[in-house]
Amino acid sequence: MMAGAKRKRSAVWRKIQAVRFEDIKVWCIRRLPILKWVPVYNWKENLIPDTVSGTMLAIQQVTQGLAFAVLSSVHPVFGLYGSFFPVIIYAIFGMGRHVATGTFALTSLISANAVERLVPSVSTNFTANNNSGVSGLSEFEMQRIGVAAAVSFLGGIIQVAMFMLQLGSATFLLTEPVISAMTTGAATHVVTSQVKYLLGMKMPYISGPLGFFHIYAYIFENIRSVQLEALLLSLLSIVVLVLVKELNEKFQRNIKVVLPIDLLLIIATSVACYYADMEYVYGLEVVGHIPEGLPSPKTPPMNVLPEVVTEAFGVALVGYVASLALAQGSAKKFKYTVDDNQEFLAHGLSNVIPSFFFCIPSAAAMGRTALLYSTGAKTQVACLISCVLILVVIYAIGPMLYWLPMCVLASIIVVGLKGMLMQFRDLKKYWNVDKIDWSIWVSTYVFTICFAANVGLLYGVVCTIVIVIFRFPRAKTLNLKNVKEVEYKYKTEDNCESLKQVKIVSVNNPLVFLNARKFHADLIKTIQKDSTSSQCEQNTLLCSFSNGSCHGESLHSFHSERRVLILDCSGLNFFDYTGVSVLLQIYMDCKNRHIDLLLAHCKASLIKAMQYGGNLESENPVFFDSISSAIDAIHIHRNYSKFSEQSEV
Repeated sequence: MMAGAKRKRSAVWRKIQAVRFEDIKVWCIRRLPILKWVPVYNWKENLIPDTVSGTMLAIQQVTQGLAFAVLSSVHPVFGLYGSFFPVIIYAIFGMGRHVATGTFALTSLISANAVERLVPSVSTNFTANNNSGVSGLSEFEMQRIGVAAAVSFLGGIIQVAMFMLQLGSATFLLTEPVISAMTTGAATHVVTSQVKYLLGMKMPYISGPLGFFHIYAYIFENIRSVQLEALLLSLLSIVVLVLVKELNEKFQRNIKVVLPIDLLLIIATSVACYYADMEYVYGLEVVGHIPEGLPSPKTPPMNVLPEVVTEAFGVALVGYVASLALAQGSAKKFKYTVDDNQEFLAHGLSNVIPSFFFCIPSAAAMGRTALLYSTGAKTQVACLISCVLILVVIYAIGPMLYWLPMCVLASIIVVGLKGMLMQFRDLKKYWNVDKIDWSIWVSTYVFTICFAANVGLLYGVVCTIVIVIFRFPRAKTLNLKNVKEVEYKYKTEDNCESLKQVKIVSVNNPLVFLNARKFHADLIKTIQKDSTSSQCEQNTLLCSFSNGSCHGESLHSFHSERRVLILDCSGLNFFDYTGVSVLLQIYMDCKNRHIDLLLAHCKASLIKAMQYGGNLESENPVFFDSISSAIDAIHIHRNYSKFSEQSEV
């Protein structure tokens, strides 16, 4: 026994000694992306645009932080903390260079359920007189932020656990229609939660199944209690915000610095409320006292963790899904990659660590990320610069926001959700591409409205899996033997000069979200392998695609002629929006690599979907009835090109 234990210890020690410094360095760079981009940061070219973007971002972070804290049913000052600490953590661990993490409407709404359930509202006035708690706030307010911090802590732990289990690869189950419907439904919930502030009404917190409809029922029953002054100020704020933001979007190509209307509106209404004494004369609800400085760290109340498990899972899943979609979008736009698992770690730590500083759950927001796009941000330095400015607000400017009307904050929240609410326009796109995706979008939205965002997300994923399970067995796959015989006929025509640098790829399975990404990756690998190979034995590549895999040999590389890729789509029995998007992406990739992509045996529905989904700009036809007609077109085109060259000579 002793000898065995010694052998085990010696084996472990040898493994530890075998770890080289380079291995540790690679691991650190992989898990701390900031170590990768900071050393190569171009201070001359990137600092100015990052500073401009950071300044604009700080303004939006402050306004949204105050607003989303109220949405989370906690004191507005905790939104400022939530706009500071998570941003620093994500800049260190996150891979999205243009992702703006911080307070988020959907996670705030979810955490509000736990706050209102465990610490019921006794008064919505934030200017409480009992200042016995931390940061000079009342004990009631500290209990509320304790629950919100517990939700953030447990949600972050769940995300870190998902990172350790390497569940990032399972994100392919989160299709674009499901994410779009869930976020749109959640945004509708957020707007509904702000109606009481927009109307200046006093109403109890209503949640649970069908709570969406109960809120509007209560409003119509008590419509006479609407405060006219709050309603008029809300309408004026919404009109001003919408008009100025539309003008900013219209002229953003000409000017990099947009008008910070959110900040100007807060200053103007706060000054007007102060001099007109609207809090007492008209009874307008205001933000109230905002403490100065950062709080001392404190462990979230662990005794409430078992009671906030449901909300924690909602924060973990909804926040991650929304953030990952933005990170992948920015990576696609600016040509870099994002590791799904690393994003789990980054957002998990962005929730766990800030929870010790009284922060509400965080995630990336669409509006802030779009702001970084429009103002020309280059890296996460823009977000770090915004943190410096937010720190100035926390220590110096915060107390001046005492007179900010709550209806103005509600107006900022509603207008800030415009991007999510505009996703209703996606319905036309899904209807034209795949009506089943359209039905998934509508049903997921309805479930989100009737229940909650996490319930809608779960329904969408389950519904998508069930539909694919029922569709895959019914798919009529192509007879591979017949396809090989047809392709072999062309493969043996060694004397045919036009077949040099031609590939024929046979797609023998449906192309949906389950296998679309793998098919894209395998096809790109095949193209890259062919472009780098100098000698091959065959002129034509037979590439058989089955279950998302692509197998075959490369062609001989002839640099004198333009390469051609023929996709035989006779086995593509059905597809979804993701599949069409991948085909369009393959078309653009081939175009960038100077490869002509031809599609044979395409069904009319596929042709219509691809033409609707993207601009297939090509001087020559792209779709053909058969492989033979595609090859005949290659003959004609190349013979014409040779004739033109000879004529010029």
